[in-house]
Amino acid sequence: MPLMDDMHQQLRTKTLLSQAKEYAFKYLEGLNDMDVFPLENALKNLDAFDEELSLETGSADAILKQLHLKGAPATVAQSGGRYFGFVNGSSIPVSMAVKWISDVWDQNGGLFNTSPINSKLESVCERWLVDIFNLPKETVAGFVSGTSMANFSGLAAARYQLLKNLGWDFNEKGLNGAPAIRIVAHNQVHSSIRKTLVLLGFGKVDIEWIESDSQGRMCLDKIPTLDATCLVILQAGNANTGSFDHFDSICNLANACNAWVHIDGAFGLWAAASKSLSHLTKGIEKADSWAVDGHKTLNTPYDSGIVLCKHPQSLINAMQATGEYLVFSEQRDPLLYTSEMSKRSRAIELWATLKYLGKQGIDELVSGMHAQAIAIRNGLRQSGFEIVNDVVFNQVLVALEDDQKTNSVVNYIQNSGEAWLGGSKWQGRAVIRISLCSWVTTSADIERTIALFKKAKEKLL
Repeated sequence: MPLMDDMHQQLRTKTLLSQAKEYAFKYLEGLNDMDVFPLENALKNLDAFDEELSLETGSADAILKQLHLKGAPATVAQSGGRYFGFVNGSSIPVSMAVKWISDVWDQNGGLFNTSPINSKLESVCERWLVDIFNLPKETVAGFVSGTSMANFSGLAAARYQLLKNLGWDFNEKGLNGAPAIRIVAHNQVHSSIRKTLVLLGFGKVDIEWIESDSQGRMCLDKIPTLDATCLVILQAGNANTGSFDHFDSICNLANACNAWVHIDGAFGLWAAASKSLSHLTKGIEKADSWAVDGHKTLNTPYDSGIVLCKHPQSLINAMQATGEYLVFSEQRDPLLYTSEMSKRSRAIELWATLKYLGKQGIDELVSGMHAQAIAIRNGLRQSGFEIVNDVVFNQVLVALEDDQKTNSVVNYIQNSGEAWLGGSKWQGRAVIRISLCSWVTTSADIERTIALFKKAKEKLL
């Protein structure tokens, strides 16, 4: 059968989609029992993908089958209840279902004219997020791949506006010969911030590094005198300790001299949506831009990052969306607020997640992660493990007497298949980093993980 006829038949019969659904259901049904990180045999089976590209058209059915048999066992079960490694989150069922629908829609979300539904839902999500985070009403949102690109977008807007305030048009003149921008950040900023600053043309020597306290917060008494050339970078949720900077006090200093404040809130900004945790984000509304993920704390599918900026024109000018062929509308044209021209319509599943949860559901989700972190902290402390950080949100840092013992426990747990978590370094010590970030995690998962720690300690030490 000719290739195009074959593909038309696949669409008409829907057999491929039905097969994909069957494989997906089998994956979900076995998720709780599969190894959280694939063991050696599953990784070895990935060799099946090392083949030369055939000259002939392949079998669509065989492709799905290969992914199901060889690919699925080599996935990381981050959608399950015992993945505590990177702050990846799971997927709320309705958002997973909506993503399937939107994948079939296959919308290019760059313009209203390429996807009116995405444009509308971006506008709705923007309004809801501004309300949830209690940000200034004029704040606009751009929907990007993750917090790395959200940080990039927010800091690009800051660079544009700070230079404009100094009489320099960055879009016309670039960085060569531009007035100096003072970048003020503490030494516990996330690696994505460091990466983003380099991409924006700033080296390490351009940054005024400020000391952090024992929990990774910017030391207030170490902040230099700020001025209108300053870009101050703060953090809502330290990647190790989960700590939050002193937003209210630092933003007051910055606002007094017209400095720009950007908050990297990848997972922590959602604390603002919790009645019991919102004190952690006091003062964030005084910043100028914010970055946050949907696929972390909120548990939307990958990828779902959001940049928020209370200076709409600064973000639009920094994102540089021009082209004679572009057909702009009187509605929201999403590419104005992101670095992407063509882009996935991420707002569709974000909208579904927010609509399903509502404010009470978001509060329950966020507060529940904190409660689980407290439970695992208490259980491990009672089992003789040292808890290194103040557990203020969803991060727990664990250590033993020396680095070798700590690393041995990490390796044992990672190789067990029962759970997965990462090792890290904190103030020169090896630590075990536990991130509570999945709606799927139950009290039984917490108890099983605590028991696994105790087993590791008994066997190795």
